Amino acid sequence: MNTVKRLWFDNERICIETVEGEIRSQPMRYFPRLRKATDIQRSRWTQSRSGLHWKDMDEDISFESFTWEDNDPLTLYRQE
Repeated sequence: MNTVKRLWFDNERICIETVEGEIRSQPMRYFPRLRKATDIQRSRWTQSRSGLHWKDMDEDISFESFTWEDNDPLTLYRQE
């Protein structure tokens, strides 16, 4: 999953569709800057090799995080 064909926001989720037709999403609660952003700010994204970037908001989301089962980007940093 490296090329995003379409990106949109649906209720409380950020959604992507890849050129391969795969649709993935993540909860917006993990991205407060995107949640509070205007539609215009959200539309100004670029794609890199590793994910999505919003320069105006200094926000990055990795492609890998769209594949995590619970989509929680903090999971890797929690200790049990």
